[in-house]
Amino acid sequence: MKVLLFTGLGALFFAYYWDDNFDPSSLQGARVLLTGASAGVGEELAYHYARLGSHLVLTATTEALLQKVVGNCRNLGAPKVFYIAEDMASSDAPQRVVQFALDKLGGLDYLVLNHVGSAPSGMRVRSSQTTRWLMQVNFLSYVQLTAQALPSLTDSRGSLVVVSSLLGRVPASFPAPYSAAKFALDGFFDSLRRELDVQDVDVAVTLCVLGLRDRASAAEGVRGVSRARTAPGPKAALAVIRGGATRASGVFYPWRFHLLCLLRDWLPRPPAWFVRPDLNVSTAAAA
Repeated sequence: MKVLLFTGLGALFFAYYWDDNFDPSSLQGARVLLTGASAGVGEELAYHYARLGSHLVLTATTEALLQKVVGNCRNLGAPKVFYIAEDMASSDAPQRVVQFALDKLGGLDYLVLNHVGSAPSGMRVRSSQTTRWLMQVNFLSYVQLTAQALPSLTDSRGSLVVVSSLLGRVPASFPAPYSAAKFALDGFFDSLRRELDVQDVDVAVTLCVLGLRDRASAAEGVRGVSRARTAPGPKAALAVIRGGATRASGVFYPWRFHLLCLLRDWLPRPPAWFVRPDLNVSTAAAA
């Protein structure tokens, strides 16, 4: 029965994603604020939007990296590209970023939240200071950016695109505070979607579940603990863009992560022998 159930779910999943209504021309002239745009999936998102003719405001922490991405976006055909370097660990940064985007673009059609902060992993007990920092960067700043941008998105009937992680759906060993922040994202934006529906506010919320393989900075945070390797993110970025443009409620990349999330209900606490092959346990224990 379980095999039949998985087969059916897989067929439904492929049918849903195969017959989408993505229209690339819908992004031409769209006004996009993209966070975490200096590297990894964020950089690839910027390049895809540029090729599609969107107007961009890019933000990340490092100005030199942002300048490089801005130059590449212009070469790829973006009609307007601006950047603002801000650190989302600062509680004042979200307001400055959104106001900058509104001033430069005159409004927003897409808010794409992609930035991520990861502290060194492997410690069995995290300090409260580290946990607060992680929650500010990976959760609270998302809430602040959304609150600032929501009036403009309401006016444009725009979209919120939230790039999260498999660690926000399926808990893993050792990165507990990081995973907690991602779980918080999932709960907050699922609730926000329902609130907007009840209030007849036509703003789409797309929650994207990516894995460690597509988040270079996240992989750096668990170096020496996880054996997972990073991989280029152009395909993951395109999946995010398609999901946002079609106003899908969720995106899973790679697709098998959808099945992993469903499996969690059947195996809420996997045995140690099931998890250990993906971990460098001796390194983790020594940290």
